[in-house]
Amino acid sequence: MNPQQIGIFFDVDDTLYDHLQPLFEALQQVIPQQQESLSYSDVYQRFRYYSEVLVSPQNPQALPLEEMRYQRFILTLKEFEIEITEEQAKQMQAVYIGSQYNIRPYDGVVELIHELMDQGYTVGLLTNGPAEHQWKKICALHMDQVFARDRIFISGEVGLEKPDPAIFNYVNRLTDTTPEHSFFIGDSWRNDVVGAVSAHWHMIWFNARHAARESNHQPDTEAVNYTEIRTQLLAMIAKQFDSSSID
Repeated sequence: MNPQQIGIFFDVDDTLYDHLQPLFEALQQVIPQQQESLSYSDVYQRFRYYSEVLVSPQNPQALPLEEMRYQRFILTLKEFEIEITEEQAKQMQAVYIGSQYNIRPYDGVVELIHELMDQGYTVGLLTNGPAEHQWKKICALHMDQVFARDRIFISGEVGLEKPDPAIFNYVNRLTDTTPEHSFFIGDSWRNDVVGAVSAHWHMIWFNARHAARESNHQPDTEAVNYTEIRTQLLAMIAKQFDSSSID
């Protein structure tokens, strides 16, 4: 098997970098007294839930993007018995957005990506979000200097988004890869796990926050850091080569 036939794609938010930090900054700046007893990991999981479900095409009550961006703060904090005004929510959104451009990759991310590229695999990014916003984060992480432009797929540019299997199929077509030889690393159960499994890709669920599974979809494996991701991914790729040699 030619290594280029192996496709390995990474999500961006909370997969390449710690997405909780911008949320932490927003809470610290706008409600410094009220957030002291919060479990940030729990708040983040509910925040991600509302970020996804409030704009989901499957949600008949989905909100416009700009409204979702502040309503998710109101709804998340209400679950933790903290009431905020719409104005406070909009202030949080402003801090949150600004902090997202002051980010750094998780330990081990860049090294793993370069290792995979050096071995000749097809490696790229697949992320949901508005194109300009996601590009700013990709540039803040200096990933624009790591990946070729045609290996970065953003839903806002493609016109499809995870978990729709169509966006995974689109990536396969443009990179000349196939589902059975494609691997995805992502943190979101709803978008990444469901999408990749439905598209028949191999899936490593990056579950650093120990979130609960939300459906019967089965990722190939689960990891909490990039040491585990590297070990599991390389073993899965080796298995691909072993099976191709048998055939």
